[in-house]
Amino acid sequence: MYTYEKKEKQGFLKIKISKENWDKAVNEVYEKTKSKFTVQGFRKGKAPKKVIEQVYGDTVFFDDAFENVINEEYNKFLTENKEVVPASYPHVEMNSFTVDAGIEATLVFDLMPEIELGKLDNLTSKRKEVVISDEQVLEELKKEQEKHARFVEEDKECENGDFATIDFVGSVDGVKFDGGSAQDYRLELGSHTFIEGFEEQVVGMKKGQQKDINVVFPENYGAENLKGKPAVFAVTVKKVEKKVLPEIDDKFVADTTEFETLDEYKKSIKENLKKVEEEKAERDYEVAIVDEIVDRCNVDIPYSMVQHEVEHVVQDFEHRLSHQGMKMEDYLSYIGKDIETFKKEREIDAEKNIKTRLVLQKIISKNNIVATSEELDAKLAQYASNYGMDVEEFKKSLSPNDYAFFENNIVMTKLLDFIKSKNK
Repeated sequence: MYTYEKKEKQGFLKIKISKENWDKAVNEVYEKTKSKFTVQGFRKGKAPKKVIEQVYGDTVFFDDAFENVINEEYNKFLTENKEVVPASYPHVEMNSFTVDAGIEATLVFDLMPEIELGKLDNLTSKRKEVVISDEQVLEELKKEQEKHARFVEEDKECENGDFATIDFVGSVDGVKFDGGSAQDYRLELGSHTFIEGFEEQVVGMKKGQQKDINVVFPENYGAENLKGKPAVFAVTVKKVEKKVLPEIDDKFVADTTEFETLDEYKKSIKENLKKVEEEKAERDYEVAIVDEIVDRCNVDIPYSMVQHEVEHVVQDFEHRLSHQGMKMEDYLSYIGKDIETFKKEREIDAEKNIKTRLVLQKIISKNNIVATSEELDAKLAQYASNYGMDVEEFKKSLSPNDYAFFENNIVMTKLLDFIKSKNK
């Protein structure tokens, strides 16, 4: 038995469990768990309920029975009142409990916020006009030129831009440190790969020359034991190579690409750059119009939802760190923050994420934007073709989550097309 009342942004569900139903719940827990208890004089699972309560305490079955009856009534309430959508797990307050009268408890939970949609048209966000400059084309040509560079060994002093193959051994206060030594390391001078001052002192050395290089580790260096410490690197130059770039001309293009002339190649580069930049401009435009629509909407997000979202963000971040071989505790130590500060800093983004999801779901629902079976079949056929698979075999390989992914992809594409159609 229950009664429900809404107060502002919260729901209050008062539940009353009769003595009969309470006794039934306790007996069900006893039957389910009695084999776990050891009572002298009884085989496991054979001790009467009252005996177990005498040995383990009157409330030995209370917590499980209470959780069961509360969850049962709560789920019954949600099934019978689908218009009530909780935004948080309920907080349970015990009102009364007596052997004769049973239990009375109140469940308090935040309610999913109501969303007031703003206008979807007359947005101020605009799609960026894409113009590809000659400088951008030249940059791409230089990248291709770098790929085909030759390295010629020369008997000369190292200069910036040269590649020096070196052996080095680093030490602090005369003691070698982990990661401070290497052999046959190929260093591009002027690349600032090493500590400040290291490469500058290699400049001027020749093949076969040895030299002690003195540097100081920066205060913000990653290894705690090296921060701010002066170090000495014993360096031996084993090879000096000069990078030689090919001329960018018709011959280079004909030898390295599918094109015959430099002009044809430049035209192709420009077309490809424009395609990539237009796709990026479209994505940026979509993000901008969604942000503008969300900003026009009134949504008061309960703090419990923000906290839940932050926990999800932190778990996801921790999972990604683990793939890099790092623990959350080590990362926090490295950035000098505790977990509570880390979570607090993510609350603004978490609230924006929630608001965006709720607003988009409201637009989808209000305008009946769905993925039809024909659209889903076409999408699956496209993917099957991309993987060179028969579409029916491809479908058999999909899980329910895969189907949900494809359906969501279709819905989101139709949603963005719908919004953009109102803002031509």
